[in-house]
Amino acid sequence: MSSVRRPDHHRPDHRADLRHVLTHLVTPLLMCIGMGLAYLGAFAHPEPHHLPVAVVGSGSQAQVLAQSISDKAHGGLDVRTVGSRAEAVDQLKHQEIFGAYVMDAHASGGDAPAGASGGASAPKDGASAAKDGASAAKDGAGAGVKDDGGTAVKHEGASAAGAKAAPELVVATAGSDTTATVVQKIFTPVAAQQGTPLKVTDVVPPAEDDPTGQGLFFLMVAVSIGSYASVAVIGGAGAVLPIRLRAALAVGTSFVVSILGTLFAGPVFHLVDHGLWGLWSMAWLYSAGILLIGTGLHTFLKRWTTLGVMALFVMLNFTSAGGVFRPELQNGFFASLHAFWNGAGFVEGTRSHVYFDNNGLAGHVWTLVLWLVVGFVMIGVASLAEARRRRAAAAAAQNATAVAAAAVAATVPERRPAHAAGAGDGENAERAGRSKAAEEAEEEMEEAVGV
Repeated sequence: MSSVRRPDHHRPDHRADLRHVLTHLVTPLLMCIGMGLAYLGAFAHPEPHHLPVAVVGSGSQAQVLAQSISDKAHGGLDVRTVGSRAEAVDQLKHQEIFGAYVMDAHASGGDAPAGASGGASAPKDGASAAKDGASAAKDGAGAGVKDDGGTAVKHEGASAAGAKAAPELVVATAGSDTTATVVQKIFTPVAAQQGTPLKVTDVVPPAEDDPTGQGLFFLMVAVSIGSYASVAVIGGAGAVLPIRLRAALAVGTSFVVSILGTLFAGPVFHLVDHGLWGLWSMAWLYSAGILLIGTGLHTFLKRWTTLGVMALFVMLNFTSAGGVFRPELQNGFFASLHAFWNGAGFVEGTRSHVYFDNNGLAGHVWTLVLWLVVGFVMIGVASLAEARRRRAAAAAAQNATAVAAAAVAATVPERRPAHAAGAGDGENAERAGRSKAAEEAEEEMEEAVGV
């Protein structure tokens, strides 16, 4: 009985390739973890933290109402009293407060009346309803019928003629639509106790084509993506270029990105109807800072640069910019980042320039300038590091060439001159290094495009 010998099929070894793929999978998995922690940590449970609001009035009634709301909020609200509606509007336009409750808009000059006997006052249980209004930022409802002393609050009619008080809430939605919504939920139960609907007046509305006022935030997102995605191209494909040329490319790219952002904000989507030059200037500062920082970081992080700039300019940046929720509605970590992060500088600076008569603009511009300075510092540090690497590589190559030349001269001196052999070995090593670097750069750019 004869046996047929089967051919021996050699199975290729894919262990090295598999290890290579698994190494690259680390990046998207880390991005998943980072984005989940950042976005859910920043946006999952918005609630007021020392949110400044005002009750309009100078008498004891306004003070009692303000204190009752503040006590019920347990630190969530920073409630103050202002003497007149005009003063409250001025504070809204300076973003010192984010809502003002006028107990009786029919009072002379729109001012809240003093809480004297027989004067205009809140209806029965109004102070207690205001206390629950603070909690309405979370659940949209408020209840309760007693003041801090445990006694029901009872008041007389709005005027001698028996006319009902007309409560009004004054807000500035251009500063933050979500904050204005929270403030409205806080004071709606207070007005409901008076038996009349709450009149809401928006003294600083956003542009007509940006009704929520969040268009500037999404403009910042577009400019950010154009900036940090370009870092992978400049750092990867441009790795063979001197650092000064890469820095020049970064500045030039940021100029183009800022022009595109300005076109989106103005002629394309009409997010703003004036102040485009100021918006463009801030967009250029913002984009240039990202590109210069990313280009400098690429010298040290290489293929991890995309993850690094995403952590800086997406995970920590978008969540603290104040475009979705202002810092008064976020936890302490992201609220603290809002004070100095570049995304917040751009969003708040643009709001200030377009809607709030440049109030506070200088501070936001300085924030963007400081990030730009950090970018130039990173370029300088990267330049020094690359110069040191070049010197070390040149010394190593020179030593390798000398060793190779000596070895060739000692073994086969008759085949070719020693200097030719050494030069050939050096050139081969240099070509191999460039090929490997080009392959890594291509992989890095593919990862960046995928992100």
